[in-house]
Amino acid sequence: MLSQFPRSLFGQVKGIGMAEVRAEIRLPTQELRDDIPFFTKVLGMRMDMIYPADDPSVAVFSGHGVRVRIEAGAQEPPGTLRILSDDPDGFADGQRVITAPNGTRVEITELNPPLAMPDTVHSFVVRRLADQAPWVIGRAGMHYRDLIPDRLGGSIIASHIRIPYGGPVPDMVHYHTVGFQLIFCYKGWVDLVYEDQGEPFRLHAGCCVIQPPEIRHRVLFASENIEVIEIGVPAEHVTTIDHDMELPNGPPNPESRFQGQRFVHHEVDKAVWGPFRLAGFEARDTGISDGTQGVAGVQVVRRTGGAVDWAAHDCDIHFTFVMGGTMRLESAAQAPVDLAPGDAFVIPPQLAVRYADPSDDLELLEVSLPGVFATRSVQAPS
Repeated sequence: MLSQFPRSLFGQVKGIGMAEVRAEIRLPTQELRDDIPFFTKVLGMRMDMIYPADDPSVAVFSGHGVRVRIEAGAQEPPGTLRILSDDPDGFADGQRVITAPNGTRVEITELNPPLAMPDTVHSFVVRRLADQAPWVIGRAGMHYRDLIPDRLGGSIIASHIRIPYGGPVPDMVHYHTVGFQLIFCYKGWVDLVYEDQGEPFRLHAGCCVIQPPEIRHRVLFASENIEVIEIGVPAEHVTTIDHDMELPNGPPNPESRFQGQRFVHHEVDKAVWGPFRLAGFEARDTGISDGTQGVAGVQVVRRTGGAVDWAAHDCDIHFTFVMGGTMRLESAAQAPVDLAPGDAFVIPPQLAVRYADPSDDLELLEVSLPGVFATRSVQAPS
């Protein structure tokens, strides 16, 4: 009976030996003879097993890093099989969705899809800590609070993250498929290690790093009650565990670039203060605009004295977190809002605002995309 099946259908997929495979997915079939040419010729898989010899009802196929068992009489639903290809247009005659004879839906998609950057949906956002819902437990046991609930149409996520208890962090070497990502240490300290950046180092309060696209890294150890501000663009991005890389992976390599961006570690004790875009304040630039080739900019802002004026900017995304002190945010969009540490706001382009009644100890974290933009003085709204 088996002589009707070509011998070329049998064997093992390169890199997937039979002795190594310890799991398989079972799928139902009504007629195995119809499924064999589909899984072998259309999907390019190899048949590893088929039985019984006199009237086959089970066949096992391997390929694309998966093993499937097609079995007559199986009670499972047909399910969906997703195949990731570096040439989806050249796979299965360019079909992106196919239904197998047994009913299994097969989706063919890109192995490494390009990062999708949603258009910014601009809105005026004010997020006050006093009004905030409870913290949510997220990855590796860390507590999160969302600073931009509407995500500006999916263009950005801003999170206030804390780890209540100090000690080792149950993290693994991983990377993020992002356009921009910032980690700013607000309180406490955390030990980190990054690809091509040498030995682990301690990120102290007031310091920050950017995590360039797909740089491998790991959180090692945290102080009690550490708090960080994390910015990610776009809002939804993939985190991938790298089971093969060990960190540190060698001495520092300052020439390393990750999709055009370089790693930046801004240290507060080396900061240089200079003029800020708004009168009455000064800022320390973190060097992130240069490190990202203008993708984003990050500055820490503090009060210097003097009058504060109304202004508007042309920045696509403009996020601010209040780290210390108090101020009243006045705008042409709504009634004034008193702000305190832990509060955050987003100012859309061309909206007239004023940082009114700033306390002498006011300190702000300003994140902008792009890194360079224009600010102009405007008349107070009537």
